[in-house]
Amino acid sequence: MDSRILSAEHAEQSGVAGQWDESNEAWWDWYLSLADDEGAPTELVEVDPPAAVDLPTIEALREELATPYALTEAQAERFRADGYLKVKDVLSPGALALARSEVERLAAEGDGPGTSGFLSLDLMWQGDSEVLRLFALSPRIGRLAADLLGVDDTRIYHDNVLSKTPGCGRTPWHFDAHHFPIASRDIVTSWIPLQAIPAPMGPLAFAAGIETWKVVDGVDFSSTDSSYDRGVAETFKEAGVVVDDTPFELGEVSFHHAWCFHFARGNATTQPRQVMATTYFADGAPLVDSPTQVSGDFEKFMPGATPGAVIDTPLNPIVSR
Repeated sequence: MDSRILSAEHAEQSGVAGQWDESNEAWWDWYLSLADDEGAPTELVEVDPPAAVDLPTIEALREELATPYALTEAQAERFRADGYLKVKDVLSPGALALARSEVERLAAEGDGPGTSGFLSLDLMWQGDSEVLRLFALSPRIGRLAADLLGVDDTRIYHDNVLSKTPGCGRTPWHFDAHHFPIASRDIVTSWIPLQAIPAPMGPLAFAAGIETWKVVDGVDFSSTDSSYDRGVAETFKEAGVVVDDTPFELGEVSFHHAWCFHFARGNATTQPRQVMATTYFADGAPLVDSPTQVSGDFEKFMPGATPGAVIDTPLNPIVSR
C-alpha cells in the first residue's frame, strides 16, 4: 500500500483511533488499498452500455419514488435472518436511466475518480439535480428501509454514487457498523445499481446470516495492509459461511444491515459500474461518543451533531413518509 494515502499521523498506526483527517475521496483511495486484490484485470470483458429507454418526466419520477413498495412478511423475515435482501423490480428502467444520466453529468463536471479508479459522489440531494434529490429522499426506498428494520421511521445518513471505472479493483470485506458513527443497530443501506450488474462487473456480495460478523470478530483490522480482507475471507471459508455474489438484474435493489459483512470484486468490464447507495438509520438514534478513522468525513453528513446526542440535523431528515 502507498502510505502517502494516509496522513503522517494515521500512517504510523495500525488501528483506527482518531478521526479521519483528509477528504472523502482520499478515504476511498485508502480503503480500496486494503483489498486483497490480484490487481487490475489484463483483459476487460466487453459489455454493451445500457439500452436506451424512454425517460419519465420529473412528475412521473416523483410519483414512482413516492409510491410504497409492497414488501412481504417473508421478505422482511429473510432480511432479519440473513442480514440482507435483494428485491427485484423496485425501480423502472426509465427511472434508473434518468438517474444514470444525471450521475454521468455530475461525474463529468467533477474531478474524476481517485487513484484507485473509484469515483464517489455524495450529498447529491444538496446539489442542483432534482432527479438525484428525489432518489435520495425517496419515501418508497426510505419506507422499505424502515419496514425491513422494523422501526416507525428512518432518517437519511447520506447518499453516495459509487462508480467503479473499467479495471477498478476490489472493495474489501467489511461491515458498515465499523464505519457509521451511529449508536444504533437499526441501520440499513440500499444499493441501487443504475444498470444491470453481471458477474464480471463486480456485484455486491453478502455473507449470509445476521450474526455472521461474530465468526470474524477476532480478525484484527489493519489500516495499512490487506491482512484484514484476507483474514476475513479465509475465516469465512473455513467456517463454511455462504456468500451470495449473484448478479443484479436491472431494477433489482439490495438492502444490507449495518452488521452484514459484504464485499465487491473489481470491475472487469468495459463499462463503468454505477451504483447509488443510501444509508438510513432509525429516528431517535444518537451519534456515538467517539467517532474514529473509519467513520470518514462524518461531520460532512451530520453537521452539528453532538457525540452522544440524538441525531436531528437538516441533512438527516425523516424519509420514510
